[in-house]
Amino acid sequence: MVKVAIFDYGAGNILSLKISLEKNGADVDVIRDFDKTDNYSGLVLPGVGNFDPAIRSIRDYSKKTLSEFVGNQIPVLGICLGMEMFFEKSEEGKEAGLGILDGEVVLLPKTLKIPHMGWNNLRIKKPSKILEGVKDDSWVYFVHSYRTKPKNDDVTVADCDYGITVPAVLEKDIFFGTQFHPEKSSKVGSVMISNFLRECKK
Repeated sequence: MVKVAIFDYGAGNILSLKISLEKNGADVDVIRDFDKTDNYSGLVLPGVGNFDPAIRSIRDYSKKTLSEFVGNQIPVLGICLGMEMFFEKSEEGKEAGLGILDGEVVLLPKTLKIPHMGWNNLRIKKPSKILEGVKDDSWVYFVHSYRTKPKNDDVTVADCDYGITVPAVLEKDIFFGTQFHPEKSSKVGSVMISNFLRECKK
């Protein structure tokens, strides 16, 4: 059984995410810092909270940094806000992002209904470890008001159309991100979580 940590920003209920990981065979701990010595095989940054408080909780309450915690071998799944924090900055806050991916996070255009809430279909652009077994045009569940703007389009492996193109799945090395919530996306989301856990076992 693969052992995975969910980082808790202290901002909301992450029970559904924990249950989804456990249903797919993970042993899950919820952590509030990166100082534990437990040997985790994966880390999940959940999609609950606001940018600045979440960034501060990662930076200010651990002796170790996220980079020190994951090294070059612990895969990280960022969901919604968790993925947005991979970037250099966000219009939602003033804090610097984690800088794992080049680019920024911007508010969805005011001409659209905000937040983008509900089911939308994925447009798969290229093969992806986390999307293995997921068919093009599959439906997943979104709840977000911001979208990412990667400087390098190569990291975007799937997007969706919400009156504007929204990067939906990002992948770079051991970092995986979804703008939607796989734990709320039925069987399609379960496949992605299973794929992530498979990467954690490697």
